[in-house]
Amino acid sequence: MAQRGSDSPRLGVEVPRVQLAVDEVVLTFHATDAAGHPVGDLKPEEIRVWDNGRPPRRILAFEALRDRALRGAILLDTSESMQPVLSRDQAIAMQAVKSIFTGSSDQTLIGDFAYGSETARSWTADHPSLLGTIGSIRTGRMNAMPGTSLFDAIFGICFGAMGSLDPTATGNFILLFSDGEDNASRTSADEALTACQRSNTAIYAFHDTPPPGRDAGGAAILRHLAERSGGKVFDADESREDFARDLERLATEMRNQYRLVYSPAALVHDGSFHSIALEPPDRVRRIEVRSGYYAPGS
Repeated sequence: MAQRGSDSPRLGVEVPRVQLAVDEVVLTFHATDAAGHPVGDLKPEEIRVWDNGRPPRRILAFEALRDRALRGAILLDTSESMQPVLSRDQAIAMQAVKSIFTGSSDQTLIGDFAYGSETARSWTADHPSLLGTIGSIRTGRMNAMPGTSLFDAIFGICFGAMGSLDPTATGNFILLFSDGEDNASRTSADEALTACQRSNTAIYAFHDTPPPGRDAGGAAILRHLAERSGGKVFDADESREDFARDLERLATEMRNQYRLVYSPAALVHDGSFHSIALEPPDRVRRIEVRSGYYAPGS
């Protein structure tokens, strides 16, 4: 993610490995003004691109993506630690179905996970079916053994359900309800993120503020997943009005984006990481974009 005025790429925690098939970089991003409203009239000459601190050799394509159809996977953590808040998470998920997926081409998938994971309802636009499925989910039904496999569940959605979609045709995202704890996955957080970035899938998570004295590691994991995929973390302790505003913001961001394709100035096939930063004009306050990519191997 880059902010207005940035003149160098952001560096931070380890970033997932995303391989390029060709010597081109494809980005989708969302731009907002000082009031948080989408900026829908950007021109390619207004955006400065930095790839490892250098401008690209050539901008190959730039287009506005408006009123995109949505593909959203609602993913509910049903491990024992989530039992006290599962009913609230189900209520938010039901509100999401009714308020986000309003277009005739929108499709939704419902999944739940604990030690194992499952697709409780595959892609559909049938709201009654989706609401019924969300309401039927119960804590512990995926607990064949103790533990939570958050990263495995995300990987399965992004590699499987999202991986077969055209990543440029729809706005793809996961709406995740979890405390961020993972103690059973065979997949790492970065491997899960790699699958999500390849399928152009952003992760939006609802999370409770940890009580005093509780390890905040789960919250940090959710922030890592959201920021590196181009999504956000929302506070699940908010009011019903706040939930509605968060969901409206999510839908606006996913439906209104830009697609930018460029050739890097220096791309060696050595598997090295390239940081990405976008510098917008002054009228844009914030840009949401993934943090970078890995070059192809030799």
